[in-house]
Amino acid sequence: MSDLKKMYTTILGDHFPMEMTISFGDQTLVYRKRTWKISQKDGSVDERGVRYGENPDQEAALYELVNGNLSLGKCSFIEPGNGLVSAITVEDMLQVGKHPGKINLTDIDNGLNILKYLVDKPAAVILKHNNPCGAAYGRTLAEAFDRANRCDRIAAFGGAVVLSRSCDNETAGLLSKNYLEVVCAPEFEEGSLDILRKSANLRVIKIAGIDRLADFENYRFVDFKSLIDGGIIVQQSAVNSIRSWDDLKPASATWKGQTFSCDRQPTQREIDDMLFGWAVEHGVTSNSVLYVKDGCTVGIGTGEQDRVGVAEIAVHKAYIKYADILCFDAYGIPYADMVLEIEQGKKNKGQKDEIDARVCQDKAGLPGSVMISDAFFPFRDGADVGIRQGVSAILQAGGSQRDFETIQACNEANPQVAMMFTGQRSFKH
Repeated sequence: MSDLKKMYTTILGDHFPMEMTISFGDQTLVYRKRTWKISQKDGSVDERGVRYGENPDQEAALYELVNGNLSLGKCSFIEPGNGLVSAITVEDMLQVGKHPGKINLTDIDNGLNILKYLVDKPAAVILKHNNPCGAAYGRTLAEAFDRANRCDRIAAFGGAVVLSRSCDNETAGLLSKNYLEVVCAPEFEEGSLDILRKSANLRVIKIAGIDRLADFENYRFVDFKSLIDGGIIVQQSAVNSIRSWDDLKPASATWKGQTFSCDRQPTQREIDDMLFGWAVEHGVTSNSVLYVKDGCTVGIGTGEQDRVGVAEIAVHKAYIKYADILCFDAYGIPYADMVLEIEQGKKNKGQKDEIDARVCQDKAGLPGSVMISDAFFPFRDGADVGIRQGVSAILQAGGSQRDFETIQACNEANPQVAMMFTGQRSFKH
């Protein structure tokens, strides 16, 4: 165990070359490895690349596209000079904390992948293991982070935060109250760094390109997946085409000559949540179901094999997180600590009973939320999970042979549930 602890604090180093060239027929892309000259605790200056890969015994390297303009068919891929994570310099590392590893960088990248659709308002995304555990809009940046954090305070522990606006002192104060690995923003206002630097191991990174992140909406990049046999699957990166009310499609289906349509149309608030939720969905590992409400995630279910199961998991998580935040607000401790202290005879069980009753009464804040599915519901049971919790609207890809069943479920609900189709799947593996 002591050796493993040492591995976590060691910069592994790598043997990857400084330059990498990939040829697509007669077109060539040239990449340069990113390294940083970072001062060490002993006063020495060491030039290294990525700390290590997904695990501390895996060498890793970060490469930036520096040359080549790839065009295949009708798709022109992103050109050099648009670096975000791959262009981070030593000067951008306003506080190094621990040397950045692969997961830190990919968490930031996926945060940007979501945030590029949300930059019109103050927004915050908190990520853990390359999945969002909280995402929210706010009237201010501080409110956006607070809302994102409160939707899953447990998972946010040790997470990466990506912000759409310059980090101000109020936001920095809220950030400093949490244990975080990374904070990333386009800029940091005077005084905010002094607040954040109270946590010595926190990585504080400035990415000025966040200010033009909306430009990245329609950029495509080459997405590689390496196989166990050394082979590679190559695909175009996904693009979110659901950006306004006009991009949504009415939920309609035909079954045995009969046409089924949703009786209720979504309200403006539900439409806004559909668009917000679909943007967040773009960065969630599939198979997934989300619940969002008023521009904030309520429950996020990720990476499951079946759609009804992930809908149930998202509900289960919402209940757990809701109980935790109620307990933390009232008593300043996590819900799990309260349960333990009750078992140890240190706390009154009545306090926990009050929290549990409130969670059940409020249904964890799920009533009135919008249910988001990254693909169609093959049966109505997945949608029924959300409807039983009081969701007011559903957004899904549509395209199942049994769409009529899900439409019936929405029409039979009391009150009725609105539903729209995207006509686009949003898988991410």
